[in-house]
Amino acid sequence: MIRIDAAWLAAAPMDMRGGTDTALAKVVAVFGAAQPHTAYIFANKRANRLKILVHDGFGIWLAARRLHQGKFTWASGEVPTISLQRPQLDALVLGLPWQRLGTHAVISIVRMVAAASIALQLGDMPMCTALCRWHTMVHGGGAAILV
Repeated sequence: MIRIDAAWLAAAPMDMRGGTDTALAKVVAVFGAAQPHTAYIFANKRANRLKILVHDGFGIWLAARRLHQGKFTWASGEVPTISLQRPQLDALVLGLPWQRLGTHAVISIVRMVAAASIALQLGDMPMCTALCRWHTMVHGGGAAILV
């Protein structure tokens, strides 16, 4: 398994015809250097292909992915580079909307319990019961205890 501690996305498109040396030159041009255990992600203009270059401390890995339908959700050109968290990288590689993941999009159990508590205070037992069932279905185990 290749260890990846950090991931960086380049917003500008890259010509996908090049190989490892071309991708490494692009990483150095855009990011300044290829840091060990860091993934650098590039897409083509149509955003249906991407390449990920990883320096593992000993050598260079280059992976390519192509979607047969649709395209990868890509960053706008406003910022030339974007740091990705591991869940965002995983979603991007699968072709999912990675921008929806991260600390700004977290739904915590506290919010769900708070919503159920408000429903209970308003006397809306069906809503309270539905929220508790949803919590049990998603998280397993017993329903949230509301006081």
